[in-house]
Parts: sequence; structure tokens; C-alpha cells
Amino acid sequence: MGTVVLSGAVVLVVLGFGNPLYWLAAVAVLFLYVRYGLATSTSTPSSPSAGAAPSAAPAPTSYKAYRERRDTQARWERRYRRERPLEARRQERERGG
Repeated sequence: MGTVVLSGAVVLVVLGFGNPLYWLAAVAVLFLYVRYGLATSTSTPSSPSAGAAPSAAPAPTSYKAYRERRDTQARWERRYRRERPLEARRQERERGG
């Protein structure tokens, strides 16, 4: 991601020789990347398993916590199937076939 942003900034700087407004755009792109892009990539802790989803909750520390999380997930899934029956059926077909 950083390579794309930096190369885009270089292109904007080169185009800026014809129109200085592109220089301002390059500065804005770099500022936004430093402000938001680097902050999210450096603050995420490295997970022990490479296959885990980045937004996945940490593993429960006790069986009780595991059961609570599993029951909560089951309630959300039942609610989803109840509120969106057509979408739930389509997802079941895709998973099953």
C-alpha cells in the first residue's frame, strides 16, 4: 500500500510542474497516508496465527467466556436468518454446494 501511495505522490509532483495544484494534492495524499495509513498498519499487533482474520476477537481465556461468545454469535446468526430469510438461504446454498 505504501508503494502505491508514494508512486502516486511522485506522479502528482511530476504533473505539478504544469499545474502547481497537483503539488498540493501530493502533499495532501502524503499527509493522509502518514496520518491514517501508517497509524493503522503499525498499531495492529501481529497475530500468532497467520490465517486468523484481522478483526477476529482474541481467543477466550476460559470455557465460560468461550460459551458466552459462542451463544452470542448463535443469537446474532438466528436473528440474521430471521430478518433476512432470502439472503440466509442463498448463503446456505453457496456453502452447501
